[in-house]
Amino acid sequence: MPSTSSRPRSFWDDAVVYQLYVRSFADSDGDGVGDLEGVIRRLGHIAGLGADAIWLNPCYPSPQADHGYDIADYHGVNPEYGSLETFDRLVAEAHGRGLRILMDLVPNHCSERHPWFTAALAAGPGSPERGRFVFRDGRGDEPPNNWQSVFGGPAWTRVTEPDGTPGQWYLHLFTREQPDFDWRNPEVLAYFDDVLRFWFDRGVDGFRIDVCHGLIKDAALRDWDPADDGYNAYSWNRPEVHEIFRRWHALAAGYGRERDLLLVGEVWVPDPADLDRYLRPDELHQAFSFDLLVQPWEARALRGAIERATARTAVHGAPAAWTLANHDVHRAVTRYGIVRPEPAPASNDAFAALMRPRGEVDAELGERRARAALLLVLALPGSVFLYQGEELGLPEVQDLPDEARQDPVFHRTGGAEKGRDGCRVPLPWAADAPAFGFGTGVPWLPQPPWFARYAVDVQEKDDTSTLQLYRRAVRARREFRLGEPGPVEWLDTGDDAVSAFRRGKLVCVVNTGSTPFTAPEGWGEVVLGSDGSGRVAGDSAVWLVS
Repeated sequence: MPSTSSRPRSFWDDAVVYQLYVRSFADSDGDGVGDLEGVIRRLGHIAGLGADAIWLNPCYPSPQADHGYDIADYHGVNPEYGSLETFDRLVAEAHGRGLRILMDLVPNHCSERHPWFTAALAAGPGSPERGRFVFRDGRGDEPPNNWQSVFGGPAWTRVTEPDGTPGQWYLHLFTREQPDFDWRNPEVLAYFDDVLRFWFDRGVDGFRIDVCHGLIKDAALRDWDPADDGYNAYSWNRPEVHEIFRRWHALAAGYGRERDLLLVGEVWVPDPADLDRYLRPDELHQAFSFDLLVQPWEARALRGAIERATARTAVHGAPAAWTLANHDVHRAVTRYGIVRPEPAPASNDAFAALMRPRGEVDAELGERRARAALLLVLALPGSVFLYQGEELGLPEVQDLPDEARQDPVFHRTGGAEKGRDGCRVPLPWAADAPAFGFGTGVPWLPQPPWFARYAVDVQEKDDTSTLQLYRRAVRARREFRLGEPGPVEWLDTGDDAVSAFRRGKLVCVVNTGSTPFTAPEGWGEVVLGSDGSGRVAGDSAVWLVS
């Protein structure tokens, strides 16, 4: 397909990226925790899917208050996962298989055990050490403002000063163990320049950037109105944040075209059009198109999200970064399988309400829809990020015992929100092996018995399995060059429950209703179907080629 952008071609224009949650992927040493050696041993699985790159969730040294998103050292590897030498070997072996490596960058906050923060606590008010974070005096015995944490409760914690008296408060938009950096401080800017260079120099091919929209806070730290759609415009999406990404873009570009380094952002904004500013030619190369992820299983809603994203691509030229699941949301099978939704508990965070749905789940229906959604997203121009376990059709593990849950979302909301543990349960590799082949020890989160039927070794023997569908679909995506830049031409189906669009010589048809749909003869012959029947049955999708 011809390019619609004047930008030079890059690997992320049409890449399939496998998101790998290290802690839950494969355990090589029997301690119940996934590690980098386990990743190395299972690289064949990722390469066999046809992926082009791997995104590693945080593997830095961390106390694990938020499972790696509380970083104590940005220049090392968590000893539970291995060492820098193990990491270097992973990069080399992945590159040898044609797989690029992306890391997770967490610049909004660090761990309370980061040397900078321990120094800030010891130095006291007004010190340069505290100037690296957002420390403020309170309003009497109350916090400096009324901001709330994404994970529940106030976004401020009061410290005890070195002399033992109650003192200042520090800001943490997430847990109290994750103090926010003050990105108006030049020391913070210089520090992260060094972090990027450290990993780029080790061969890393790019970064997924966590909470891109949160780095800069309102200078006056004004109170917000909780009635404002659950979105605090004083803590998110401040205009000054774009200077940071221009700086990083220039840093990555300084390595030259031979390195082709990616910066892809996690940007949650109320209006998807706000993404445009992050995707200007001198800022991020991509930002996730979460608009598609949050849509219900309805043809009109799915089409609307795709049209909005592709319209933005036409404006700024940055390829879309599509995803239907990640480590923060319920698995697609469960989201699409909810048949009787329940209202979510009150929350100051719109993300929580959207991404942690409740209700009765029909897992069989959800898997049919998730398989169809796979064909939908793989037919779109841009890159696609696939979260580990989605290729197995895994549902969310919703019945984890409370005593096993580790997500701070669960604990900070008193159990009102179950949190994200259910999509992070260690993967099943072999139905009859201890821990389903994840490792020889007891997994850090318990695996349910029904994981056996989703195990990799079971699905490899079944030509109709979700794993085999993923392999065929990714291979066909490359064969028909579906990810390359080019238009999405919508076709008239005459049915509100059915969407269809043309990409080159291929037509993708998605039926979100229950009534079978008959495609016109001129659309071509079926080359791949989500249900294996070659028909456009209810809750299914097909690819046709003329």
